[in-house]
Amino acid sequence: MQYYGHRISQTARIFSKTLNGTMSPMGLYSSQWGIILCLHYRESLTQVQLSNYLNVEAPTITRTLTRLEEMGWIIRSEGDDKRERYVSLSPQAVERFPEWLDAAKEQEEQALRGLDEAELAIFNRVLKKMNDNLQPS
Repeated sequence: MQYYGHRISQTARIFSKTLNGTMSPMGLYSSQWGIILCLHYRESLTQVQLSNYLNVEAPTITRTLTRLEEMGWIIRSEGDDKRERYVSLSPQAVERFPEWLDAAKEQEEQALRGLDEAELAIFNRVLKKMNDNLQPS
């Protein structure tokens, strides 16, 4: 019997570990990179939106955001509701983003070596179906 969840988990761990090895000299870790990547493409989100998008518990996202803010990579601001906090990239993070993106792309290219477009299309469809199946009804 195949244990697909276990295999996905192991692959994600290897991916995170190698990404950490590449990014940590640049001042980032894979969990932080996920937030920065998301903010780059979505510009500004609330902490709740980030937490939901990344499937990370609120206390974990809060700790990671606090660390990113201390490092100068994000800016948090109040929303209309004082309980709501918006998060966006700092100018320093926007400036560093291309360097971080190049490092992440390099790792992806390594991981995807030997896979053709048809295989990647199937891979993406399967992952999407699995994610959809696991979402609460």
